[in-house]
Amino acid sequence: EKLAHDVYQVLFDAWGLRTFNNIKNSESTHQQMVLAVLESRGIADPRKSRVGEFTNPDLQELYNQLISQGSQSQTEAYKVGVAIEELDIKDLKEMINVLDSKDTDVSGVFESLLNGSENHLRAFSQKL
Repeated sequence: EKLAHDVYQVLFDAWGLRTFNNIKNSESTHQQMVLAVLESRGIADPRKSRVGEFTNPDLQELYNQLISQGSQSQTEAYKVGVAIEELDIKDLKEMINVLDSKDTDVSGVFESLLNGSENHLRAFSQKL
């Protein structure tokens, strides 16, 4: 969720496309939802506070690649939005499939995030 938020912030700043700003705001809400689950489980927040900085080197590399692509043109920026949401959908579906049935709080959050990502994917796809 932080990756999506940060990429969308940078692409909104670069291109001024309202879709990125709207969806970025949604990603902030999604981060708060995930944070609540982490806190309920006593798991530390792994995020760095600065936009574009990640503790996970794979996320850092992906962020750098997506910013490079999205900075080329508005069309490429929308393609980045599609790619992020497709990746989110894939990851969320995989995580939902392996959740313990007792983890209803987590499954509820993941289902909500999945619905959001599907909506975001439609929004970016329509712009393409």
